[in-house]
Amino acid sequence: MTDPQQSNPVPPPAAPGYPAPPVAPPAYQQPGYQQSGYQQQSGTPVHQAPPGAFSGPAGGYTAPYAPTPPAAGGSGLGRVALLLALLATVVLTIVGAVLAWQIGHGIGASTDLTTLENRVSGSDLSILTPVRDLVLWVEITSWTATALGIWALVQGIVAIAKRRGRGPGIAAVVIAVLGPFVYGLVGYIAFVIALGLAATQR
Repeated sequence: MTDPQQSNPVPPPAAPGYPAPPVAPPAYQQPGYQQSGYQQQSGTPVHQAPPGAFSGPAGGYTAPYAPTPPAAGGSGLGRVALLLALLATVVLTIVGAVLAWQIGHGIGASTDLTTLENRVSGSDLSILTPVRDLVLWVEITSWTATALGIWALVQGIVAIAKRRGRGPGIAAVVIAVLGPFVYGLVGYIAFVIALGLAATQR
């Protein structure tokens, strides 16, 4: 049935073999350290770090220098400025108004209204002769209020800049700026009312 003359069939060539996958190197472990639950295999060598190598991660940079703001001092500087501003604006305004009232009353009582109008229109300062002592006290009060107001203004600005009582310092600056207007307005009103009352009652 088979022909002896016929040669044996040649088997097909074998498929090319694939190379074996590479074996991953063993994980690095520090000497003497083993994770709990896992035993190190006796046949796996422990790799040591080469000489001169870092044993751990390098340290990071330190935080950059940030200057700290100066510590805020006490609020005494601003409070003193506020006290000076109140003294100049409130107390000395009341004193000036009382003196202006007395000056107006003294001038109005010393002359009649028609003569007073003629002397004022002629810029005759002799109308102040009966009350010259009171006029001197008004000048002293005015200069004292001015000096205290300037002091309060400067000290309030310093308190704001140095953050030593900033709120009272701001209040002191505002009051010191408004002080001369309040002083002049209140004194003028008191003087005119007293002058009119005294002149009409004569």
